[in-house]
Amino acid sequence: MTGGSYLLAGCGRVGGRLLAAEQAAARALSILSRDPLRRSAELAAGVTAWFEADLDRGAPSDPPPSFSGVWYLVPPPGEGRSDPRLRRFLEWLEPAPPRRLVLVSTTGVYGDCGGAWVDEGRRPDPATDRARRRLDAEGALRQWCDARGVQWVILRVAGIYGPGMLPEGRLRRSEPVLQAAEAPWSNRIHVEDLVQALQAAMHRPEAAGLYNATDGNPTTMTDYFNRVADHLGLPRPPEIGRAEARRRLSGGMLSYLSESKRLSNRRLVEQLGVRLRYPTLEKGLPPADDA
Repeated sequence: MTGGSYLLAGCGRVGGRLLAAEQAAARALSILSRDPLRRSAELAAGVTAWFEADLDRGAPSDPPPSFSGVWYLVPPPGEGRSDPRLRRFLEWLEPAPPRRLVLVSTTGVYGDCGGAWVDEGRRPDPATDRARRRLDAEGALRQWCDARGVQWVILRVAGIYGPGMLPEGRLRRSEPVLQAAEAPWSNRIHVEDLVQALQAAMHRPEAAGLYNATDGNPTTMTDYFNRVADHLGLPRPPEIGRAEARRRLSGGMLSYLSESKRLSNRRLVEQLGVRLRYPTLEKGLPPADDA
């Protein structure tokens, strides 16, 4: 889908990069954000319109124009099992549904898969409320779009890494990781490749349905932290066993380490046509001496 005007809802680290990529392509883009401090700068940089809203409280006061497409990158709230933010946003769009809606979700909706390879046909089985909120958002968006004839695309995104998005602080504090022999499979995507996927999801006419947004080369969280350390020229983190990890690691980290899966990106690459710049951690995180 090309031409027309677009709305970017949520302009954080990923959204900011998507905004820059769309501006480089000379596309008309509006923004919905709760950050009033960015309004003047973004409008001066060529953003068509700015809609300010805290979706925990309500939708924008201005009615929506008719957008060709909408990216929704706003995360769900930090608690509960549903996503009222998305529902408020969809209510705001009701007078003028777009032609296409692209939602960022998470591969966490699959839950623990015992290290198996997973494609988009796998039935979701989220193990955390964080992932349940994302799955709730998926269902709400699909139902809303189907009832109004709106095309929808959902990207289930793996762990995002890239410049400014690395666990440098954790490494400098020498926080431990699970020893390699016990570390489960995990998956990642470079932020530049995610931006590519978001653009393809919106602008490719054939884009439809679910896509795993991942590099297709799973490794382990331990391997990832080691590669980040090498990339930054820092000492590798100490490794501990699972029993000690239960005592020392945060609940959030333990929840990631309780799930193991290897994600296929065949649909992303073969059907959506995304050509990954960083298909491996070796490409995305060259050692400091080679960077």
